[in-house]
Amino acid sequence: MKELGQLFIAWFKMGLFTFGGGYAMLPMIQKEVIEHYKWASEDEIMDYYAVGQCTPGIIAVNTATFVGYKVKGIIGGIAATLGVITPSIIIIFLISSLINNFSELEIVQHALQGIKVAVCVLMFVALEKLIKNGIKDVIALLIAISAFLLVYFTNISTVLIVIAAGIVGYVLFLVRNKEVSHE
Repeated sequence: MKELGQLFIAWFKMGLFTFGGGYAMLPMIQKEVIEHYKWASEDEIMDYYAVGQCTPGIIAVNTATFVGYKVKGIIGGIAATLGVITPSIIIIFLISSLINNFSELEIVQHALQGIKVAVCVLMFVALEKLIKNGIKDVIALLIAISAFLLVYFTNISTVLIVIAAGIVGYVLFLVRNKEVSHE
């Protein structure tokens, strides 16, 4: 029961103090999930993010669900998921009841602009960590560059690009293992 409470509170904090979605949440996930509680490794979090991108829903919610499930099964997945979404529900309720009264105030507009800048920095830090942990060789770099070019210059669905990258990675894994076994 203690661990369920820890799952809820840890993900509640991440949901409460992270603006900008799942990628901006990576530094807090690193601190709480990987370093503090040791619920998952960096590689596992990277895998959860990759799968979270291919599945319906918000990456942060999907990741919370995966981690919670790993730690305490279905009930752990529910606790972590409720933890990460509860702050958003509370904040959206409060903001929606106040936004019409204060959205035109200059101080509110400047505060939101400052938040946007901070979110950009958090996303950059998250991207840097994703690159360091995800690109381990030349082939992974080529897959990353190809995926970037396809996302940036075409209208191909990112889901299809991620699936194709997974297939290419798997095929290359099979080819490498076949070469190693024949030596």
